[in-house]
Amino acid sequence: MPTKDPQFSARADAVDRLPGRADVSGAGWRLCVAPMIDVTDRHTRYLHRLIAPRARVYTEMITTGALLHGDLARHLDFNAPECPVALQLGGSAPADLAYGAKLGERWGYDEINLNCGCPSERVQRGAFGACLMAEPALVADCVKAMQDAVGIPVTVKHRLGLDYDTGYGFVRDFVGALYDAGCRVFIVHARNAVLKGLSPKDNRDVPPLRYDDAARLKADFPDAVIVLNGGLTTVAACVTALDTFDGVMLGRAAWHDPAVLGLLSDVLWPGLARIGEAELIETFTAYAADQMAQGVPLHIIVRGLLGLFSGRKGARLWRQQLSDAKLLKSSQATLIANAWRGLGSISV
Repeated sequence: MPTKDPQFSARADAVDRLPGRADVSGAGWRLCVAPMIDVTDRHTRYLHRLIAPRARVYTEMITTGALLHGDLARHLDFNAPECPVALQLGGSAPADLAYGAKLGERWGYDEINLNCGCPSERVQRGAFGACLMAEPALVADCVKAMQDAVGIPVTVKHRLGLDYDTGYGFVRDFVGALYDAGCRVFIVHARNAVLKGLSPKDNRDVPPLRYDDAARLKADFPDAVIVLNGGLTTVAACVTALDTFDGVMLGRAAWHDPAVLGLLSDVLWPGLARIGEAELIETFTAYAADQMAQGVPLHIIVRGLLGLFSGRKGARLWRQQLSDAKLLKSSQATLIANAWRGLGSISV
């Protein structure tokens, strides 16, 4: 096992003091925001939490190598109001994943998720991500090692198959091996991963969706939590999916139009109060000012805001102001509130 980093103990001492942790119970996996590289950083997750108070948000995939050799605080720090927040790990060595899971638990994460769905060439070179689906016994060992190391849920995000094999037996046997190892939460991107010939972007759209096979998993493993991911862009589609599945996970839809999270939250938890648009902007502006005081550039903080008013008159001007390099470099956090005042007011 790798040597314990001093940051490990320092963060562990602070975890019990994280505010708001008692408020995450009962959220489950009904509404999740997918882990997306270069998208779901802690600033975007904070925004999504403001919009959807009970959504479960996921980090970008963090490799075990980054945790073994990198700056732990840079990779693992998050804002306490993000909870419930899951740490997604990428790797294939059981001992390294167990160490990463233990770090995640001590840092205050609510879940450890293993990436078995990313098809990028970089991930394939590291022998993890989607290519792990070809090695269910190894993945089962990884899951068991992480479960033995932590007391929080260990979950797996995976595809339905590899390349052009659309036989249901492949994914059934993969899930079965992990189920036997004790995993009970599966986030199913209902497409195959094509490892050669398609880019990661194309892998999100080109392989056909197979919701029926994802539903067969729920039928075959009825006491497992099966969360559907892939192709869900509207509230109506999500509500329909929830007739069959235990939860839904939105990816690019939440990035391009974050307001959909609020609309879906209202349907799933109709009695749950959410902050209005003015308070959301005020809260995020104050958050941005605090982050800038800690040295975070404004252009990084506001990326998740760009799609907030998608489809609304003035949305283009909003995006232009929050993506103008010169304006961002010379402005304070109040740029956010000033840009919003030009739009009027609607509920998000």
